[in-house]
Parts: sequence; C-alpha cells; structure tokens
Amino acid sequence: MSSTPATHPRVVVIGAGIVGCSLADELTARGWTDVTVLEQGPLPAPGGSTSHAPGLVFQTSPSKTLTAFARYTVEKFNSLEVDGVSCFNPVGGLELATTPQRLADLHRKAGYAASWGIRGEIVSAARCKELWPLIDETSVLGGFHTPDDGLARALLASRAQMARAIGRGARFLDRHTVTGIEQEDGRVTAVVTDRGSFPADHVVSAAGFWGPVIGRMAGVDVPLQPLAHQYAKTEQLPELAGSQTEASKPILRFQDRDLYFREHHDRIGIGSYAHKPLPVDPFGILPYDEARANDMEMPSSYPFTEEDWAPSWDDCRWLMPALRETEIEEGFNGVFSFTPDGMPVLGESRKLRGFWLAEAVWVTHSAGVAKAVAEWMVDGRASIDLHECDLTRFEEAQRSPSYIRERGSQQFVEVYDVLHPLQPMERPRPLRVSPFYARQQELGAVFLEGGGWERPHWYETNAPLVDGLQVPERDAWSARYWSPIAAAEAKATREKVALYDMTPLRRLEVTGPGALGFLQRMTSNNLRKKPGAVTYTLLLDETGGVRSDLTVARLAPDRFQVGANSPTDLDWLSRHAPDDVQIRDITSGTCCIGVWGPLARDLVQPLTRDDFSHEGFGYFRAKETCLGHVPVTAMRLSYVGELGWELYTTADLGLRLWDTLWEAGRRHGVIAAGRSAFNSLRLEKGYRAWGTDMTDEHNPFEAGVGFAVRMDKDGFVGQEALQRTLDGLAGAELARRLTPLLLDDPAAVVLGKEPVYVDGAPAGYVTSASYGYTLGRCVAYAWLPALATGTGVHIEYFGEKVPATVADEPLFDPKMTRIRR
Repeated sequence: MSSTPATHPRVVVIGAGIVGCSLADELTARGWTDVTVLEQGPLPAPGGSTSHAPGLVFQTSPSKTLTAFARYTVEKFNSLEVDGVSCFNPVGGLELATTPQRLADLHRKAGYAASWGIRGEIVSAARCKELWPLIDETSVLGGFHTPDDGLARALLASRAQMARAIGRGARFLDRHTVTGIEQEDGRVTAVVTDRGSFPADHVVSAAGFWGPVIGRMAGVDVPLQPLAHQYAKTEQLPELAGSQTEASKPILRFQDRDLYFREHHDRIGIGSYAHKPLPVDPFGILPYDEARANDMEMPSSYPFTEEDWAPSWDDCRWLMPALRETEIEEGFNGVFSFTPDGMPVLGESRKLRGFWLAEAVWVTHSAGVAKAVAEWMVDGRASIDLHECDLTRFEEAQRSPSYIRERGSQQFVEVYDVLHPLQPMERPRPLRVSPFYARQQELGAVFLEGGGWERPHWYETNAPLVDGLQVPERDAWSARYWSPIAAAEAKATREKVALYDMTPLRRLEVTGPGALGFLQRMTSNNLRKKPGAVTYTLLLDETGGVRSDLTVARLAPDRFQVGANSPTDLDWLSRHAPDDVQIRDITSGTCCIGVWGPLARDLVQPLTRDDFSHEGFGYFRAKETCLGHVPVTAMRLSYVGELGWELYTTADLGLRLWDTLWEAGRRHGVIAAGRSAFNSLRLEKGYRAWGTDMTDEHNPFEAGVGFAVRMDKDGFVGQEALQRTLDGLAGAELARRLTPLLLDDPAAVVLGKEPVYVDGAPAGYVTSASYGYTLGRCVAYAWLPALATGTGVHIEYFGEKVPATVADEPLFDPKMTRIRR
C-alpha cells in the first residue's frame, strides 16, 4: 500500500505505448489528473512493442487474473474508436488441434473459459474449415472457437485513450529521453530527462522492454528479458482479393507448430515462436532516431532472419495449401518482454516508495493491467487478485540476470507448449536445496520445483509399500508427475509416522518492543498470549480480503516466528512496520522437518528430556528444546491431520536433525514422504492453501477461515470492512463459499481450475483437488454459490462431465481426535 504525499498527486508515467496510454486514461478517470506521460520516441507510434504488435487478443488463460485483464481489454477497446474506426475488431479466435494431445489441451482450455466466464466451444474440423477456408482440414482434429476474441488496434487504442486523458488534464510529451530518477529519503521526487526535470510523487515505469534500463536508474531491478519474435506478411493472395475489411476471419493459432495467423486485407500475417530464443540486451536497444539512422524501422523491429523462418514457412504451407503459390513479402523480428514465469511485473517498489512498475504487459492484457494498477495507486488495492503479478513475488535466487535471461528465454519456447500444472522448469536446477537433499536423493526422491526449491513429491524407495494397495489407475494427463507411491506415503502417515521436508515454507522473525502490538494490528486473530503459544491467523487488506494466512509462534515476549507464504508477505509487513519492530527473513538460514503420524510422539519423546505428552506439550504450542544434539524450535502443528510437530533448526544442523530422526524412527517404520501425499492429506482435512483456495478477492467467512478472525479484538486491518460484511448478511446465507466436493466415481480425478456445473450451467470453479487415499475418493474444493450438503454437481474434466457431491467438512476426523492426543 502506497502513501500519497499530496492531495492531487503528481504522476509521471514513463512510456507512451499501449500500457502508458491506458494507465493515463484510467488514472485521470479516477480523478488523478496531474499526469505527465514521457516518451523518448515520436507520438503516436513511438517505436516500442505497441508500434509493431499484431494485436491478437485471446482471452482464455490458465490464469484467472490474465483472463480478467484480457476481458476488460476487449470490453474497453470495443467501446473506443478513432475517426469512426473501432479500436477492436471482434473477429473471434480459433485454435487448431492436429494431434490428440493438442485436442485434449483444447478441451482443457475450454474448461478454463467456462471457469472464468469466457464464451468458447470445441468445434469439429469441418467447422474449422468454415471459419478459415484456407486451411487443409484433413489433418485437423478439431478446434477451440472463442467468438468474442479478436484484433486490438493497438495504436488506435493508444490514441483514443491519450485523447481522453488529455481532455481530463494529462499531458503527453514525446522526444523526452529519461536520464535519471531523483529520490529523497527513500521516496521518488522527480524524473530527469534530456529536456528538463519533472517533479513527481509517483513514477510509473511502463517502458516495456526498456523497463530494466529505467529500473536501474531508480535502483530497482526489473526481472524482464526482451526477446525477438518473427512476424511476416505474405504477398497478395488471390483467395483474399477484393477484401473490404482489414480482417473478417478469426485470429488463428496453430500451436502444434508454434504459429499464429491473422489477415491484413488481402495478405496474411504470420507469427512464429518456433525459432530459437533471440534474447536482446535492453541496455543495447537503440533510441528511436539512432535506430532509424541504422536502417531500422523502429527500435523494436530487428532484421528478419530467413534461416529461422524456413521451417515455419514449410509448416504454414502444409496447413494452408494456398500459401504454396506465394512468397513472404516482408518480415521482421519484433522485440517484446518475457519474465521468468511469464506473468507481468506490477506494483510499487519498497526500495523506492512511489516508484511503480507496469512491465512485461502484452497488448492482450494492457487495459486490464492499467485499470488494476490505477486502482492500486488510487484506492490502495486492485479489485482483482494480483498476487501472480506482484513485483515482490520472486525470490532473491530468481532475480539474478542469468536466471532472468534463461527463464525468460524458456518462457518464449513454451508459449504454445502443452504444459502440465505441475510441470517444473528444467533449468537452472538444482538451484535451492534443503540440508536434507543428499539423504532425499539416496531415498530416490522425485523432485519438482517451486520458488527455486527442489521439493520431493514422492520417494522411489517407498515403492514396495504400494503392494496390496487398491489405487485407481489414472488417465495419462493426471498420471503425469504422480505416482501410486503417494498413496503408500499417505497411508504410512495415517498409520505410522513420516518425515516431511517443510524447509521451503517461508519463515520470518519479528522482534522488538512493538512486535506484539504490530502483529495484533496487522493480523485477524488474537496473538496476545503467553510465550509458547502458536496461532493461526490471517493477513487482511482494508476491504477484508485474505492477503495471506500465517502461523505465528510467540517464542518470547518480544520475539515471534511467523510462517508465511511468499516474499509478498514480507514486503507487506515491512511496509507497515514501525521503527521499534524488526522483521527478518530467516528461511534460508533455517530448515524444517514435519514429523507426523500416530507414532510421532513415540519417535520424538526419547530424543529429549522435555515432556512431549499431550498434557506437557499441547496442540498449537511451541518449545525451544533439543532433540539429541540438535537445538530445535518444536511447534505442535499438523497440516496432514495427524499427531506431530514441525521441528525447526539452523541450516548447518539440518542434516544432523534428519539423521537423528531417521535413526530413532527405524523401529517405528518411519518413512520420508513427499508433497503429493501431503496435498492429499491436507485436503482431506480441509486445510486451505493461500493463493490457490483463497486470495484477497475472498473474505475469511466465505473462505471457511472465519475461525481465525476475532472481531472483538481492537483495531486490526480489515476489521471495519468485515463488520460491514457481517452487518450486511444479518443472518442470511453467504452468496458464495469455498465448498468441499467428493467425486462420486472412486476412480475419477480432477486437478484444479475445472468449471463446476450446477443444474447444467457453469456456477464456479475448482481450486485445489487431490485424490483422498484415506477416503477412497477424489477431493475437490470449489468456489460455488451456497449449496446444501448432498447437492449433486458436475465438474468438467477434458470435456467430460464428472459427477460430484457437496460434502460436509472436515471430511476426515471431524472431531480432531487424531491430532489432539
């Protein structure tokens, strides 16, 4: 949340591409009219990515947030025109499948569309031919048609929004090259250009692929890699002769060959992601005039590379026989931006207050991003969840130039790939490992990756435990990055004891005389308890939305250990911390093992002189003790629904802790277990995963975590908003709830983000899902209207309607007898 130093803030936006123009329009529409947009090139086509963008807008994405951005972009550009010409051409979109794998992926994509409220349907090869007569439908298996997608006229949309912003008081200055960002006491004060200085209370970098250059001036790293991308236009085609419109056919994607197509009157424009990545140094991109002097049309337009194009041209001619009699008339390599995870980079830097980023944004999402950033600046938060785009989301290990270049290049390669939701990156790995990594390798750990960490999902040495288990076979998609070994590990956790590596979970240390008061104010639950208490609580925003959930252990009167979710939590707390509170991220210097199962006490108690009985060490309590030779902070918590402890120690003692527990556990049949089993067990207990099951779009009551809110506590963030919510309900039913579902068929599974149908119509979507091995059914949580227990629904999985039933929670051990013993 930013502070506003002036009643009428002075805003300087750097970059007058589609994002900068959209942002000026959105800010001035909200009353922030002292807006100056600086551009180094000429207006209205300054030479950045907007100037060459082909304008394809496909709204459907696995990301709900990106889909919302694109939907708003379509709505807004549809409402804008310049000289009688609309800024959006709603020709629709069509994605082709020429392989069974792609057709299955299109069914999955149709599910996303239904989940996020986008019109779309799977169509036959014959219908694809009707929509695009030039294709050879004999090799097409089907397609995904989205009638509301289309072509954004990016330069026209820039002009239209620029005019509206100017009409409200904004000014646009071209030929102004930014040379510096001035600051004082950690806050931005001005933008310096080659034609003068511009005082500012807020500065927004919307510079596109120049973002890292502007960021360096401000002392803020921008995790963005520019890459060049091939685009070509054919000669005139007789089949399109006489076309009276720029385009009438749907924008077309042939993702099996990394190609897309759009009409340009009587020609076809073709873009290719099939070539090798062509990374561009943002510090070496020429200014507009220098680029023109070097025979470049604009800074973002690099020379066409014929050798990279040749294989794609063969693929184009295979799909469209009409192209066999023509040639490419012109082409270029256009530069645009990629990040390590393919998402935009948005938000205010904590290093320099008042300095904002709106970077790595494509035309598809431009107006939606601008709206969200404007809301964030003016109101303190956006109206949709932005955690996937928050500039603070990357770990330090993910911010090196080498990492950004390598991962950004890989994002280019994967633009049109069929990606599994669990699919890890291939390089650079391993990057971050826990102290137990060597032991995990010895046990045959199968690692996936998250936040740069190697995370065991199951252990091959547990394969013999699968014998005799009845584990339903899976379809090929859900069987990827899964093993029946997960069922054996879940069973061993329920029946004996297992060790889980919880090291990647973020840990913060909050200390100082004001620590208690600060945490009381920032979180929803009551933390005013004696040292040794552990509390599950929530970080809320001012509207009562769930920013995160935390586990807070009071280890001393002025020392707390906080279990958090992401670097964004650290940023949020640090922004609000008073001078008498210190916050330190201790994740990298510490490690954690979860010891869980009915025999957990039998394993741990002989290793310590402290009393680990239920009476001596109650649930949600913490102790600083020693296990063998290892000092640990032990917390009696369980996110798998079984007796046990989280055991923390320093990283240098982590391997000794593992070996100590492993040796002591042999007599009890201890195993190592992975995150696949963990996710199954936590869903059986109904434990929420922030960022997946709930975000700041949801309040605690509808998310099912209202028990972590103490409305009688004095003055915490979000309290007033929650009270208004409760007053508005006045005993009525919540309009929506995070709802537990059990799939009716014991062999059926879903994975998450699938649409849920009630009475035949889409009514919500799945958040988390996993097979519940204890229950013998797949468990799925979904955002749905309030439904009675026992209500039948259907979940669409690859085009099939899978029956499921609303269940009561917790599904497993509702009386908590297994944890509290």
